[in-house]
Amino acid sequence: MSRPARTLTRRELLVLAWPVILANAAVPLLGLADTAVIGNFGSLEDLGAIAFGAVIFSFVYWTFGFLRMSTTGFIAQAAGARDEAEVRATLWRALLTGGLLGIGLLMLQWPIGHTALWLLDGSPDVEVVTANYFRIRIWGAPAALALFALMGALIGLRRTRLLLFAQVFLNGLNILLDVWFAGVLGWGAEGVALGTALAEWITLVVVGVIVLRLLRQRHADAEPFFPILRILDPARLRGLFSANLDIMLRTLLLVFSFAWFVRQSAVFGDDVLAANHILLQFISFAAFFLDGYAFVVEALVGEAVGAKDGAAFDLAVRRSTELAAATACLLALGIMLFGGLAIAALTVHEPVRVASASALPWAALYVLLSFPAFQLDGIFIGATRTRAMRNASAFSVAIFLPGAWLLMPLIGVHGLWFAFIIYVLARALGLGFYYPGLRAHLRSH
Repeated sequence: MSRPARTLTRRELLVLAWPVILANAAVPLLGLADTAVIGNFGSLEDLGAIAFGAVIFSFVYWTFGFLRMSTTGFIAQAAGARDEAEVRATLWRALLTGGLLGIGLLMLQWPIGHTALWLLDGSPDVEVVTANYFRIRIWGAPAALALFALMGALIGLRRTRLLLFAQVFLNGLNILLDVWFAGVLGWGAEGVALGTALAEWITLVVVGVIVLRLLRQRHADAEPFFPILRILDPARLRGLFSANLDIMLRTLLLVFSFAWFVRQSAVFGDDVLAANHILLQFISFAAFFLDGYAFVVEALVGEAVGAKDGAAFDLAVRRSTELAAATACLLALGIMLFGGLAIAALTVHEPVRVASASALPWAALYVLLSFPAFQLDGIFIGATRTRAMRNASAFSVAIFLPGAWLLMPLIGVHGLWFAFIIYVLARALGLGFYYPGLRAHLRSH
């Protein structure tokens, strides 16, 4: 059994967080590897197809990211309540949901693919290769969604080193298969798609075996290892679907906000669009670290909620937030000190460098002020208070859009960045509105 959260030290929290940070950082390395392989062995059409395919599957998998989040929260709560049968039932429900959604994506692949290509509007040659890439890679969707559930379980059970292993295994295998199919065999973008799909299925088997062995070790209760009555319990299924819908809507609103920021950047010209894209990479890099603490607090808060332990809840929130705040300060300082060097390394175009340097303090300020939103997301995921997350996301978008429309005519691109910072603060304020009620509810038990 995991150690009670009330005894958690900052050092122990860091030990839990660093594998998550490294696992998060491993994700974009795969995209870089795919680009490098195709850039050296493929055609321009292959490279364009990889770019379009990354957009399509990023959107699809972001949409279904609720599988990871809800699984973490429900499993952590069951572990905190020492209800091992419910831990297993939660995972089986999540795997069943992921499998059904994956099959649904396979059945709807034709309309999804054609709609995506219509929206992206590439050249005819690139669209042909992208269609082939999509048609092959979509067969990995059931495995990818099931992996979301397994990784959510590992986070919920505080097995973050196993999470790191799973992510490194997936990416490493994917890179090897991409090099073989696309580089050695010369199959181009289609080879990358095949390598990715195979890597997802093989990783599902490997990680699935690991998680099943872990659950076997924890199986000391009288209920069967596969508690079918719990898995299909109507009340629990309704709770799962309700939570998943809330998180999906929250995620779509989040994706929309970032996409709208990029779209509005284009209003100021290609140089500003490129500059803001570079600065968003800095923000994404900072998110690897802040998400590490958020993932850990998901598990700790879930355990505290399951155990109805208000003291453990308060300690988990305080310890993780202290570390997240300190990390955000260091990241913001690093962006201010070294951002200019990074910009120079990322682009040779002087107008883009100038535009990036002009907005660099805004990116640093965004990172500095974003940690409360990350932390509160983790807290509410762990507590499975998903309706509050949905409502807070809607509130933040309702603040962001009018704010940008008012500020952009006054101070240009700086107004867009100012509104973007207001947006991330509004995300935190929206969840902060619900936080006293969550804490009071836990304290009342």
